[in-house]
Amino acid sequence: MLASIPIFSQISLDAATLNVESGYYGDLDSSEILLEFASISQPPYLVAGLGLAIAILCGLTFAKLVEQRLEGWKQDRLALLPLGTAVVTIPYMGVVLGVTLFIGGSLQVFGFSAGAALLVSFVLSVGTAGALWVQLERLMGQVQDGTFSAVDFDNFDQFF
Repeated sequence: MLASIPIFSQISLDAATLNVESGYYGDLDSSEILLEFASISQPPYLVAGLGLAIAILCGLTFAKLVEQRLEGWKQDRLALLPLGTAVVTIPYMGVVLGVTLFIGGSLQVFGFSAGAALLVSFVLSVGTAGALWVQLERLMGQVQDGTFSAVDFDNFDQFF
């Protein structure tokens, strides 16, 4: 566990004891002197929690925007596509950012380094978000054209 804590200046227990004897650190004992040199970072629970909050808020916003588009199409036959307008894309990118932070923070809790955790979570989030975006545009195009049928989640051939 101590090996994962970054230490800015290496010091041994003998050197810490010598510093205690010299009075350099006042009344601190040698184990307390070692803690003075260790940078103990907090677990990234805040990053994971913040990412989850961002993902939920942006996800609710994105869902409401898509619902409003569908209602506008149903009532006034407004165009469903293109879906990639700034008003719809920004909350979707917020979902991707939130999910990236949540997965990255969660991986850091389990011992991954910050860079590796965020890289893995970014690749997973962007890959999944891209696939979902393509599917959403395809389904909305089917709704707009009138060729929409019930989605069969057991048949994965229709998704690719």
